[in-house]
Amino acid sequence: MPANFVAILIVAGLMQTVAYANDVPAEIDYLLTTMGSSDCTFTRNGKEHNATDTEAHLRRKYRRGKRYASTTEDFIKNLESRSSMSKKPYFITCEDDKRKESGVWLKQLLAEFRSLKILVKG
Repeated sequence: MPANFVAILIVAGLMQTVAYANDVPAEIDYLLTTMGSSDCTFTRNGKEHNATDTEAHLRRKYRRGKRYASTTEDFIKNLESRSSMSKKPYFITCEDDKRKESGVWLKQLLAEFRSLKILVKG
């Protein structure tokens, strides 16, 4: 692969990262709103919660811990994937899917959201 091509890919990736850095609040709001309007069940510390209650819980957690979420990926990793008290992972179960860790689900949702943004901006 030519060095110029690799350099272009690196610059393009950095430009996308910078563009997304400005969209962190919008991305997080999208993730939380989508989560809250889903028909999924969330499991925190062994107890099941509906989507509306989970969204409210995670919004409170985000308000208190924004300093740990300078990027959307940090938000997922540091605030929304596991309990800050027990350190146990959160899980999500949706009607059409099997149970998975919420961080995996949120990363997939974020990737879909970013793909849509690229198509719209395209």
